[in-house]
Amino acid sequence: MLNTSEHPKHLDTLLRRHLPALLGEIDPQAIELLLPHLEWVEVPAGQALMTQGEAGDALYLLLSGRLRTYITNEFGETRVVREIGRGQIVGEMSLFTDEPRSATLVAIRDSVLVRLGKDRFKQLLAVSEQVSIALTRQIILRLKTEGSRSIPDKPVTIGVLPVSGGVDAAHFAHQLAHHLHPFGRVSVVSAQSLGQDLSDPMVCERPSSDTAATRRIAMHLDQIESEHDFVLLIADPDPSPWTERCCRHCDELLLLADADQPVQLHAIETQCLISRPPRTDATEVLVLLHPEQRQSPKGTLAWLERRPVAAHVHIRPQLPGDMDRLARLVSRNGVGLVLAGGGARGLAHLGIYRALREQGIDIDLVGGTSIGAVMAALVGMDRPLDLTTATAKSAFAINPTGDFNWLPMISLIRGRRLRRVVEQSIQALTGHPAQIEDLWKNFFCIASNYSQAREQLLARGSLAKSLLASVAIPGALPPVILNGDLLCDGGTFNNLPADVMRGRWGIGRVIGVDLGSNKPRRYDNEEVPGSLTLLRDRLRPRAKRRYRLPDLSALLMNVTVLYSTSRQRQVRQLIDLYFNPPLQRIGMLQWQRFDELVQLGYEHACDVLANQSFHIGPPREAADLEEPTHGHGQQPQQ
Repeated sequence: MLNTSEHPKHLDTLLRRHLPALLGEIDPQAIELLLPHLEWVEVPAGQALMTQGEAGDALYLLLSGRLRTYITNEFGETRVVREIGRGQIVGEMSLFTDEPRSATLVAIRDSVLVRLGKDRFKQLLAVSEQVSIALTRQIILRLKTEGSRSIPDKPVTIGVLPVSGGVDAAHFAHQLAHHLHPFGRVSVVSAQSLGQDLSDPMVCERPSSDTAATRRIAMHLDQIESEHDFVLLIADPDPSPWTERCCRHCDELLLLADADQPVQLHAIETQCLISRPPRTDATEVLVLLHPEQRQSPKGTLAWLERRPVAAHVHIRPQLPGDMDRLARLVSRNGVGLVLAGGGARGLAHLGIYRALREQGIDIDLVGGTSIGAVMAALVGMDRPLDLTTATAKSAFAINPTGDFNWLPMISLIRGRRLRRVVEQSIQALTGHPAQIEDLWKNFFCIASNYSQAREQLLARGSLAKSLLASVAIPGALPPVILNGDLLCDGGTFNNLPADVMRGRWGIGRVIGVDLGSNKPRRYDNEEVPGSLTLLRDRLRPRAKRRYRLPDLSALLMNVTVLYSTSRQRQVRQLIDLYFNPPLQRIGMLQWQRFDELVQLGYEHACDVLANQSFHIGPPREAADLEEPTHGHGQQPQQ
């Protein structure tokens, strides 16, 4: 780690831009008083800024680059906690306490920070009341909001790397820049444009051992980064010094592959990515490119098994909606939709999805539990809405839970009808027995792992088998064996998995559809009557019944989600747009009420959307509405 008082002017400008956002309303004179107390720090990629357990003596503000936080527990196990992007503050607690550092922070790429030491902080407390109050206020606010929901740190510098034949990375990067424009200022940089900027066409071809060229490139890229919200670096088609720099300088890497090319590792991956220094691996995302007319992706698992990517995305570059989806995910403005379980009531999810579509709210990632998982999978297939609804209506017309076991050794319902419904629907909408990773929109579902007594996230593998596991209500439907574990309905642990959605790559907003009642149930009877008494009572007209007790099927289903229901308040805090349609008068096995349920969901969603605004992306200032730039401000190719 290098401390230096000499720094480019653009970084000083960037610092003056970030300080007001960090300190809140503060006079310019106070900022000028603070600046001399700050030290400039450069941290090379792979080096630690601070180490867990060491004494803390300063806070840092990250101006360019990216840091990754690691925590090691008492058993010596190390895990990644989060990544820290430009404009974030770290290590602030050391100004008030003498406790050791609670985590290790490592630079994923070359990073520039400013440091405020404890001694200088104490000097500021004595000299400037305004600066000391501003710093103290921000530290207290940070403590109060620790652990609360926040938008994930977005990457700034993003590498665009071709990892198969048939890919025009430059054209794709300019397309992506155009779709990123609503979320910030974008610059597209290639080896050629950088050579023009530096008046040296061959500068990017020089090896990293050429320290003078490396320093010139790094400083110019820092300047471009300081002036933009997103910088797209276009790698060369093959391994080269410039491609290697792209791999080491980026916060995130998009690996572009033609889905119809042979599945194999590219030379860029074997020569540039694998050889990076330890702990400098930026997040890698596989972007599989498809022709516009393709019904469904296929064979995705073979691509994923060969490379350790954090996520994958299926894109038809000819479709603006697909490129918009990628831009939202890359900018951390992706919209995730989570759908709860609730038996037949889950058919209302289709009506809510229709209302979202009509309001122009696009969904980027879907997940759910039980029947919510089934409906989420339909959304993830990204087929025309009318076709999706018609397919679901045809499938559920046969009453999928009507094949009862005459000898119920493990479940009251045999589950064969449901299996047939799921498999036939997948085949009809995708054209093949799709895997989870083959859906156009990334998908996950939740099951309960009976073998290990824990929640089970299913995000890869057989789509049909995963859905059947997620809907397998204990006692009602047969469990599913997957990888040696016995899985059943996910509602036992997590009926509305908004927390899981929050942790998925690219997600910034979450929409949740809850099917449970927010009102506690009360029963006026002194005790539960016998079976014959209940039977006679059920034969009476509904208005004259004495006992308002749930039947066996409803009791079994509701008991399985009691723990999830108890977490409802916590889950709702993770949701930006919440739906809870009034469906209590509809039974959980009344599949024949398909049209009514869809309509109820639609009407409820229309009411909610009429009274709430749902914003995607950060507010834009008029001054920021410039087109993406390339090199010295050239317009990107369309």
